Amino acid sequence: FSLAEALKKLDPDDGEQIMEYFKTHALLSREKALLQASVREQKKLLVENAKLKKDIDQLRGQLQDKQKRRTAKALFSQAPPPQSVSPAHSNPDPASPAGATAAVPPNCPPPSASSGESRDRPGRRRRGEKKARPVSDPLSLGAESRIDASRLDLRVGRILSVRRHPLAEAMSVQEVDVGENAPRTVVSKLGGLQDLDQLQGSLAVFLCNVKVSKMRGVASHGRLLCCCASDVITELLAPPSGSAPGDRITFLSYPGEPDGELSSKQRIWELLLPDLQVDSKGVANYKGCGFEVKGKGLCRAPSLTNCTIR
Repeated sequence: FSLAEALKKLDPDDGEQIMEYFKTHALLSREKALLQASVREQKKLLVENAKLKKDIDQLRGQLQDKQKRRTAKALFSQAPPPQSVSPAHSNPDPASPAGATAAVPPNCPPPSASSGESRDRPGRRRRGEKKARPVSDPLSLGAESRIDASRLDLRVGRILSVRRHPLAEAMSVQEVDVGENAPRTVVSKLGGLQDLDQLQGSLAVFLCNVKVSKMRGVASHGRLLCCCASDVITELLAPPSGSAPGDRITFLSYPGEPDGELSSKQRIWELLLPDLQVDSKGVANYKGCGFEVKGKGLCRAPSLTNCTIR
């Protein structure tokens, strides 16, 4: 006979309760085993994710090294070769015995103009001579090949006015004070920012050294930085309290002066964009280094976390 019948026979009063207790204990043991297996699987996934992240960082470093080598190679190839005059082509001293021996006798006809020009041409190399390697400034070469966030001219700006783009419903046109003599015009895609009245008077972060570009007929002189969880969930990247228009955003681990204008050929902004993130605490960072206004604090997303910056 079954366990339940045996318990009832041994203890008619409490046999059913004991059986229920056994069933409950068995269910709890099963759930505990499933939970332990889930925890082990989660730990395994965390280890694999860490390994993948390390591999991605190594590949990104290799890609940046290749980009630097290509930039250096392009700069070397563009530099003009130095002009040098071979000692064999210098004029002999008439006062020396060698000069007197090499002097042309008066009865001999003068050499033709074409042969003299070809011999005395300063840039002409003799047969067997190696081409001189172009000389370039190592400081300027390092500045051009440096690809990090210090090349971005990021500043705090105040939105003075905002209106909808006359030819594009999904764009807005802002007049922005970034600490210069006159406001800048910036054209931005709205994304999730549909209430334009809320933008007026707000402080935001702007990229100021992008090349001027026309967006549907309106020239844009900068880029408004937003935190984006999706195409419809967007909010402005907020500077720290106490910031003023014109304050520059810097990165402690990446010192240096920004470019006067980002080169469209090098695509600096596109290369840096994947590393511009908002972390789990809502702090904007580049490769873990925060967007900082010196003496005032860090830039943050008002409410979003673990999202991108664009």
